[in-house]
Amino acid sequence: MTSWQQSPATAVLILEDGTRLEGRGIGAVGHAAGEVCFNTAMTGYQEVLTDPSYARQIITFTFPHIGNVGANDEDIETVNMAAPSGVRGVVLKANITNPSNYRAAEKLDAWLKKRNIIGITGIDTRALTALIREHGMPNGVIAHAEDGYFHEPSILTELKAFPGLEGLDLTKEVTTIQTYHWDQIGWTWDKGYGTLEDPQFHVVAIDYGAKRNILRCLADQGAKVTVVPATATADEIMAHQPDGIFLSNGPGDPAATGVYAVPTIKTLMQSSKPIFGICLGHQLLGLALGAATSKMHQGHHGANHPVKDLITGKVEITSMNHGFSIDKASLPTGVTETHVSLFDQSNAGLSVDGKPIFSVQYHPEASPGPRDSHYLFTRFLNRVRTQKGVALRPEYAAPTTIAG
Repeated sequence: MTSWQQSPATAVLILEDGTRLEGRGIGAVGHAAGEVCFNTAMTGYQEVLTDPSYARQIITFTFPHIGNVGANDEDIETVNMAAPSGVRGVVLKANITNPSNYRAAEKLDAWLKKRNIIGITGIDTRALTALIREHGMPNGVIAHAEDGYFHEPSILTELKAFPGLEGLDLTKEVTTIQTYHWDQIGWTWDKGYGTLEDPQFHVVAIDYGAKRNILRCLADQGAKVTVVPATATADEIMAHQPDGIFLSNGPGDPAATGVYAVPTIKTLMQSSKPIFGICLGHQLLGLALGAATSKMHQGHHGANHPVKDLITGKVEITSMNHGFSIDKASLPTGVTETHVSLFDQSNAGLSVDGKPIFSVQYHPEASPGPRDSHYLFTRFLNRVRTQKGVALRPEYAAPTTIAG
């Protein structure tokens, strides 16, 4: 009679407080340090893992079954393919199953390897999530060795060397290097993504780590989009003669990115052009207006976050991904708080009194997430339409395509 033996661990997650979690390795082999957060979305794992806002983070999915619909080339959110999203690792409860979806092109495990993302399965993600909720987002290192041997001195050295996200400007790691034009619109059944044939407007998007579906939502409004690097100057942006200016999402500490971004935004606000910001773009706009930002305890990451529009009283379920926020008490006179998170009452939106400038902390483009907030793109382009004397679109009209 042979004795039962447990297979050795092939992956490990070590947190800065010494917590050690062992499991089975997936994806790339090696080790990487990052900030450990959790995401509560039940779908859209591929969009999450390619969101540049997750640069230098290790994502714990609270939903237990990840990978069951495989991976494909359509659900990637990274715009700049030369600079991958920057996710350092992924933590899962269950083993990855074979894909069961007609859109699947490959297994998630193989896809993770190609993108150099390290993964670990077999982890009690509920316990890890509780730890993060109690103590905040820790630094950690994730390692995968197929033979189960880990050179722990090297792993711990990398963990100690990781400075955390406060004070880090990560935008330069994910932004586009050169200016380009975007004309792809939303997805339709059995046809895939379309192309904007007859643009009515021109929007310049500053790429702090933009997602594809944001650009699709702008194109769905009839806007040709010119995407410029995060370091573009106000003169360079205005030289494109935009009808509107968009400030994108992105990773890292807004105060660090704001060193070069805030002076540009301040100059752009002096024009009469409508400005719309999302996530990091929202935070940078707040800094440019004189507000302050700070690191959050556990951040907001998921596709089920309730937000209240203080202007209309409407509650919408939103997609969120941020670890920093604007301190609402620091909003100056002339700036109105427009949205709040119903989870913790943190700021989720602002507008500038008397000017066509506004922003939100969450992701109205979803991907993944509900489409409750798509109206914000209509609101932005309606301000452009007003300036151009063009008929407005109803804000809450159903879109003709599925933008992602």
